[in-house]
Amino acid sequence: MKTVIHSQNAPAPIGPYSQAIKAGSMLYLSGQIALDPQTGSMMQDSIEQETVQVMTNIKAILSAAGVDFGAIVKSSIFLSDMNLFGAVNAVYERYFESDFPARETVQVAGLPKNANVEISVIAFLNQP
Repeated sequence: MKTVIHSQNAPAPIGPYSQAIKAGSMLYLSGQIALDPQTGSMMQDSIEQETVQVMTNIKAILSAAGVDFGAIVKSSIFLSDMNLFGAVNAVYERYFESDFPARETVQVAGLPKNANVEISVIAFLNQP
């Protein structure tokens, strides 16, 4: 059985998908870009600001499911330019304390709304 997870504190989907799906003890979050959920505007003054907004959106969805960043087991980072890796990674690492999730980071040809970074995650719901 699957359950749709939705947070008012994260951007509404801009297509036919859900913010997240709970399936058994796993939570699958759709990729998040730097959309401000209140204004619908992209937050792109800097790559750091953009990444903070992405992580804030992820946090809101995790919270709606009753977990935090410690529950993430896998993340995927999509970048418009691999030269942004260092700045994105510096922001990303602030959200984890230890036992970092598995991850890949790839450069892509384009992202929705001309985003520079998109991050999707998979979390385990039965945290100890």
